[in-house]
Amino acid sequence: MAKDCSFDIVSDVDMQEVDNAVNQTAKEIGQRFDFRNSKASIVLEGGEIKLIGDDEYKLNSMIDILQSKMIKRNVSLKSLDYGKVEAASHGTARQVIKLKKGISKEKGKDVVAAIKDTKLKVQAQLMDDQVRVSGKNKDDLQQVMAKLKQLDFDIDLQFVNFRS
Repeated sequence: MAKDCSFDIVSDVDMQEVDNAVNQTAKEIGQRFDFRNSKASIVLEGGEIKLIGDDEYKLNSMIDILQSKMIKRNVSLKSLDYGKVEAASHGTARQVIKLKKGISKEKGKDVVAAIKDTKLKVQAQLMDDQVRVSGKNKDDLQQVMAKLKQLDFDIDLQFVNFRS
């Protein structure tokens, strides 16, 4: 009897790297000339990044800085969910960016359907906020990984707990 091999598909964010990116963004905002005497601020609270700027243009500049810092720290931009720009007190603008963690039921069903479409001899099951893929052949599992990397599910997928 051959042993089953398996791996888990998750969508997770390294909060330490996000915190570092937010701190670097705040430092750069404090040093840049175009942000002198402005009310610009960026704060990480729980699973949200809160941005406050003088206007929408400043908010977009802050988001550009934040995205570049996230990319340098290998945090996927797919894990950011941008809220709408709102008017705040004293003529400022505010925006909340939520961090996406875990695979939702709908996305999980899409991932499982994509795995079944490969017609490989593997089983995929949705478990809470992750998908477990198992099969007898390691090569089949690696083909599933390659196929999922090609597809865009609008979330950042990581492959963990590879067991043989």
